Amino acid sequence: MNKGGAFFGVGYLLGLFVALVAFWLAMSGLMKPLLLSLGAVSVAITLFLAMRLDVVDKESAPYLRWPVFIGYWFWLMGEIIKANWRVIRACLRADLDINPALVKVKTRCKSDLAKTTFANSITLTPGTVTLSVEGDKLLVHALYEQDAEPGAFDDMDRRTAAAAEGAPA
Repeated sequence: MNKGGAFFGVGYLLGLFVALVAFWLAMSGLMKPLLLSLGAVSVAITLFLAMRLDVVDKESAPYLRWPVFIGYWFWLMGEIIKANWRVIRACLRADLDINPALVKVKTRCKSDLAKTTFANSITLTPGTVTLSVEGDKLLVHALYEQDAEPGAFDDMDRRTAAAAEGAPA
């Protein structure tokens, strides 16, 4: 918990507590005293172990950044809709005018969470697929070469880093 300061460590721990309680209640579905007490014991043990192992940080419990993540997902849904439209138009044309390309994309994302979010965002967008991630480079296949030009993924990379790591947008 030393990674984000004492306040943020408590915030991440509180977020983990809320998430574990919500998960327990959703999975059990029963409000009997015995089940609630077993749930409380298991959540307490999990929180204790997480504190002792010092694994509660912004990557393992990103609950304080939910508003930023929600904004990012709304933006990503817009990008997915635009890309779907482009792929649908390509499929409906009589002549297949695709020009596939493989490109290496450098990312500013540092954490595994941010890199995974960025890679999955690229793959979720129709017409592009992330094939591999090595260090700070992603290998991306795109249906259209112009969609894979240098800088084509800069906005998504910047927004992903801001949402997942709190980096300046």
